[in-house]
Amino acid sequence: MANSSSLKEFLLLPFADTRELQLLHFSLFLGIYLAALLGNGLIITAVACDHHLHSPMYFFLFNLSLLDLGSISTTVPKSMHNSLWDTRAISYLGCAGQVFFFLFLVSAEYSLLTVMAYDRYVAICRPLHYETLLGSRACVKMSAAAWATGLLFSLLHTGNTFSIPLCQGNVVEQFFCEIPQILKLFCSDSYFREVGIIVVSVCLIFGCFIFIVVSYVQIFRAVLRIPSEQGRHKAFSMCLPHLAVVSLFVSTDMLVYLKPPSVSSPALDLVLSVLYSVVPPAVNPIIYSMRNKELRDALKRMVQWI
Repeated sequence: MANSSSLKEFLLLPFADTRELQLLHFSLFLGIYLAALLGNGLIITAVACDHHLHSPMYFFLFNLSLLDLGSISTTVPKSMHNSLWDTRAISYLGCAGQVFFFLFLVSAEYSLLTVMAYDRYVAICRPLHYETLLGSRACVKMSAAAWATGLLFSLLHTGNTFSIPLCQGNVVEQFFCEIPQILKLFCSDSYFREVGIIVVSVCLIFGCFIFIVVSYVQIFRAVLRIPSEQGRHKAFSMCLPHLAVVSLFVSTDMLVYLKPPSVSSPALDLVLSVLYSVVPPAVNPIIYSMRNKELRDALKRMVQWI
């Protein structure tokens, strides 16, 4: 039995037991991490420096890249450090920090994706009101609201989680500290405090999901009414990257949190956690740059200038 007040560290789940596989994990994660840093860093720099990209859509993309950089930097470096030095330990404060920052950044990203759905809805369905509804001040306020929502969620969950006594040891069955795994260490009589907060959070998350779905139903109805094929293609090119990012974000989260308990295992949870915490930040820049000619041109100009 371990009391949270006297607990000094947690033990994370290793990817491998042999030294060769540990070094392979370190190399793979290093490659993914560098790709995420490069891709998101290029988008951030291009949007900040190229005046052609000073529009609401790219302002939100700038914020999305910041959040992706933060989320992958919260989990991957510590996992690489543990594999390189053949250890599983993370300090109590380090674990609390991982929970806080990861939940903050992921919650803010989901809120921002909801705001970006509204941006696409106004651009396609109400183009004449676009500059009025999405002026610079409105964009800053919506972006700040997304970040503030993530901060509020994170403070609520992290504060509640680490104020509950732990009775089931200190082994976290995941490669980073996350609330569902820490829940398993709670004393049974304290478990439902965090579960209640999670239920409220799920309701709010579901509300955002419904908003995104309704927005895209309206968007596709408007796009199909566009008479020219070129106009429809341009509208789809604006929306498909965001829709792909939302689909990747939601599907990977659903795989992790809604899978049946009967198919749960440490190895499967480890693989799924990589899919939702490591893959999206590395893939999102590719998704946005593939079908976006303006962004590709800005990146080419930036590379040529360098």
